[in-house]
Amino acid sequence: MREQQEDGVAADAAASQPQLDRPLTIVLVMDTIGNQGNGTSNSALQYAHELERQGHHVRLVGIGAPEYPARVSHVPLVSWVAAKQQMQFAEPSETLFRTAFRGADVVHIYLPFRFGRHAAKVARAMGIPVTAGFHLQPENVTYSAGPLRHVPGMSDFLYWLFRMWLYRGVGHIHAPTEMIAGQLRAHGYRAKLHVISNGYTARFTPKRQREPGTPSPVPFRVVASGRLTHEKDHITLIKAIARCRHAKDIELTICGTGPLQRYLRFRAKMLLGRPASIGFHQNADMPALLRSCDLFVHPSIVDIESLSVIEGMASGLVPVIASAELSAAGQFALLDKSLFPVRDAAALAQRIDWWIDHPDELAEWGARYAEHTKEHYSVEASVAKFVDMEREAIADVG
Repeated sequence: MREQQEDGVAADAAASQPQLDRPLTIVLVMDTIGNQGNGTSNSALQYAHELERQGHHVRLVGIGAPEYPARVSHVPLVSWVAAKQQMQFAEPSETLFRTAFRGADVVHIYLPFRFGRHAAKVARAMGIPVTAGFHLQPENVTYSAGPLRHVPGMSDFLYWLFRMWLYRGVGHIHAPTEMIAGQLRAHGYRAKLHVISNGYTARFTPKRQREPGTPSPVPFRVVASGRLTHEKDHITLIKAIARCRHAKDIELTICGTGPLQRYLRFRAKMLLGRPASIGFHQNADMPALLRSCDLFVHPSIVDIESLSVIEGMASGLVPVIASAELSAAGQFALLDKSLFPVRDAAALAQRIDWWIDHPDELAEWGARYAEHTKEHYSVEASVAKFVDMEREAIADVG
């Protein structure tokens, strides 16, 4: 009789727990969700598509979202700077949030601004678990804010501010790399941190590598991708190409938009022998563009992960990456020839020349990078880990 009672208690307890093996309804909340010129927006859309493919239900909430669009909030001066980087701020709406969240299993917040904070508050009021991602590095903000980056302790203050705004009330945080997870721990973030790559989609496939013994092409196409801002340090790349022994044979493409576009175009025109292409490219065009290039250079000083490097490697390009304390991109390097000291144009020039002088090694390592990326950074694997995080958060509340 006692065993029967215990079995009944266990059955009741099991029945009260959420069905964690079923497909989930996940709400992704981000200020600018419909703009494919923004890296975080790209990541959110990629996750949404892959979540749907894996059988889950996704609701996107933010500016440009198809079913739950938000209105634009205009913040004096700040909105102007953000727009230069393909970013807008969304206006919170209680009605929008309650409509989008009804019947959802979990709400995931991408950014700690007013829109995300209000969304988290509404979700909790509705009894829905909340998780969050850490996709905005405080150093990105300070570099965009001009003189602010020179104020001592400003980055530390922003880590504290973001924690107070959003993350201290969240039990599970998605961190794209170990580097940023370490920064969060060092700045007092006590939530469980889930290190999950943003991943790349299967649209980025390896280029056909050149046969052994084939010389490097002329022009030799060097590509970079990222916001045209100070912390991405594209000026070092332009200076490096100007110093290369093969400078006259190198054609540069920088994919991105931002406040430094006119400046970078001017410097490239003054320093480079061949015309450079510097400006925005549609995300849909990027796979073919990357496959048409020969070397991927990433000179950035600040990076939480850098999806652009992953996409370049997946396309069969060898990366040459700045080794910087606040950039996680250096983790992708498989050999020393894929790294150079940050801001060192002379060292970068030597790396570029070396790869041009060694076309067989370039082809061999390009294939290796493509295989390594497929194995470790596919969006399919990343989303499976993301769903595990969401189920864990749901179980905590349940």
